[in-house]
Amino acid sequence: MFCSNKSIFILLVGLVSVSVTRCNSQKITNKKSNLTLFVDPFIGTAAHGHTSPYATVPFGMVQLGPDTGNDGWDWCSGYNYSDSSIVGFSHTHLSGTGIGDMGDVMFMPGVGRVQITEGSKANPESGYRARFSHKDEVAKPGYYSVLLKDDNIKVELTATERAGFQKYTFPKTDSAHVIIDLFHGIGWDSPTDTYLKIENDSLITGYRRSKGWAENQVVFFAAKFSKPIIKTMLFAGDVLSSNAKEVKGQKAKGVLFFNTADHHELLVKVGISSVDVDGALKNLTTEIKGWNFEAVRKSANDKWEKQLQKISVQTPTDSLKTIFYTACFHSMLAPTIFSDVDGRYRGADRKTHTDKSFVNHSTFSLWDTYRANHPLFTITQPERTEDFVRSFLAFYKESGLLPVWPLANNETNCMIGYHAVPILADAYFKGLAKDVNWNDVFEAMKKSALQNKNGLKQLRELNYIPADQEVFSISKMLEYAIDDWCIAQMAKKLGKEDDYKTFSLREQSYKNVFDKQTGFFRAKLANGQWKGSGKGPFDPKYSDHEHGDYIEGNAWQYLWLVPQSADTLVNLLGGKEAFDQKLTKFFNEDSKVTGEHASNDISGMIGQYAHGNEPGHHTSYLYDFVDKPWKTQELTNRIMREMYNASPAGICGNEDCGQMSGWYVLSSMGIYPVNPADGKFYFGSPLFDQVTLNLENGKTFTIKARNVSGKNIYIKSIKLNGKVLPRLYINYAEIMNGGTLEFEMTDKI
Repeated sequence: MFCSNKSIFILLVGLVSVSVTRCNSQKITNKKSNLTLFVDPFIGTAAHGHTSPYATVPFGMVQLGPDTGNDGWDWCSGYNYSDSSIVGFSHTHLSGTGIGDMGDVMFMPGVGRVQITEGSKANPESGYRARFSHKDEVAKPGYYSVLLKDDNIKVELTATERAGFQKYTFPKTDSAHVIIDLFHGIGWDSPTDTYLKIENDSLITGYRRSKGWAENQVVFFAAKFSKPIIKTMLFAGDVLSSNAKEVKGQKAKGVLFFNTADHHELLVKVGISSVDVDGALKNLTTEIKGWNFEAVRKSANDKWEKQLQKISVQTPTDSLKTIFYTACFHSMLAPTIFSDVDGRYRGADRKTHTDKSFVNHSTFSLWDTYRANHPLFTITQPERTEDFVRSFLAFYKESGLLPVWPLANNETNCMIGYHAVPILADAYFKGLAKDVNWNDVFEAMKKSALQNKNGLKQLRELNYIPADQEVFSISKMLEYAIDDWCIAQMAKKLGKEDDYKTFSLREQSYKNVFDKQTGFFRAKLANGQWKGSGKGPFDPKYSDHEHGDYIEGNAWQYLWLVPQSADTLVNLLGGKEAFDQKLTKFFNEDSKVTGEHASNDISGMIGQYAHGNEPGHHTSYLYDFVDKPWKTQELTNRIMREMYNASPAGICGNEDCGQMSGWYVLSSMGIYPVNPADGKFYFGSPLFDQVTLNLENGKTFTIKARNVSGKNIYIKSIKLNGKVLPRLYINYAEIMNGGTLEFEMTDKI
């Protein structure tokens, strides 16, 4: 997912060849307590994955990690594997997004001469930037370390939910210092007001307000040091402040000096909060009691281990375990916790709210994650899903609308649709969040659908969105249809017959922009004519990133975006045989995308299929709807093996807060939710001999793939609890009730 036209920086070809991960440098045993050893946080940090190897816990508020650059699209997380110098270690980061933001409250240790500007990659010594080597870099779940070569400082990082813990091992010196740069940010982020205060010789506090992708973000912090601060220098920008105790302005910076001649280690604990300094300090003191770095690191690892143990896979191939468990890891980096330990959080209305009955979350990349990652959460995180539901409702009460893409509880309005709706509907249909008033939820869903912006007014009046009045008109219609289907089905279950009829009809409006002559969904003008009529043949490969009719895609890729009603799409394209032929043509076309301003997000190509972007993630499963399941099995297996690997460039597109990984986690088990809200998981091609789901309700669900191998990718037969399953999907309830799903695999169609 990408919402802005940014230049692509091409990485060194050599990066792609890095295929041996750190955790595979030695044979790993499949012990129950060692699943974190299979996670490589460096996967996705190269090319266009946009991930970062920061230290965090599952869904943690703090993402403490290295920032290497701010050089364009491939540095949206603040880190790219191609770099060889680090500018500092900040406490907030995004994972896999197409826009850069965050990078709040950055620390950087140093020795000797003090410099208060970052310096350049070409000349790191021109500032406080420091060189490093990947040979001296380690990243594991909840832990990151690196050696800063210029000053011979070892940096180690770990985290709790709301606090970061840093350990600096200095050389023997009386000139050790730590720079705190509150001006620093990532991507679009720019500070508007920063403040730094020296409370005493071991505690500093402050805040950082900024404007970026999140329009109005504030991070309060409190930092405690294990050694006394012997001297301070505070700066407003590059100007030394006459006040040695506090500094305020757009670019507040501080330099803190320490004596490490006798004991080389300096520990720093930092709590953060969206509410106030007291909240940051309470988060810190509640979650990190003392100065035992190793204990906190172990606790972070244990929290990851607990989550990873929810899915146990058996396979003789360690690289597959690495890809799988790293995908599990990536799938749980967001949404992020946003409320403090006392239940307070900064709401969408910029006011402080307190609610201890749930944990408020933000960083919902909904246009991406509603497709697979949230359906995965209903299996692995049903209790946390209730927190997600409650977070949506809190956002609605505070802002008047359900969220679209909330970051730090700011509505970014990034991408299209109102995709809190399918997540809410899915939770309702699956019986989650039982104490929620679903009639109130339904009214919130309707309010999103009945707005007068983004083409919705025209959709109500014309039953289509005219392309001469609204950009990305086709994509919007197709995405709205998915959401409207969910509203219609909820209305039906709630007994709201009029609403059911209204939204059932509106869900079908995409048919009004299907051009039978070209066989594609095609933009239509307000006068009813096809866009571009008489101006040459229609080009289904054409993409325009900023002003097109298809957001981050083209007509080929959006032809299949009717997951809520795949059978209807089959009929629209002329029946099963015609559909099969068209879909096969799609996967066998050349991969050229035309247009001078084609979207950079169209990546991971098989024919015109683009796995690197989310709208097509269900497409390979559509053969299940035309009685050609072996084609789905062949393609899903190919996608898993070609588009994912255990190298830094191991993700073929933006990871997007877990969606790319959520797709892999589910698909590698052999299941996928084509319709993200109907509770059906369609069968693909399992990769593992056995998968055991250890469910929160205490039951286990086992998926066995007998005789599976690199050649045996086709399903010969399917049994559920010993009985032949006469369909190509399994229901959510069947999974959650526990039992055994058995695939008999073969190399023959």
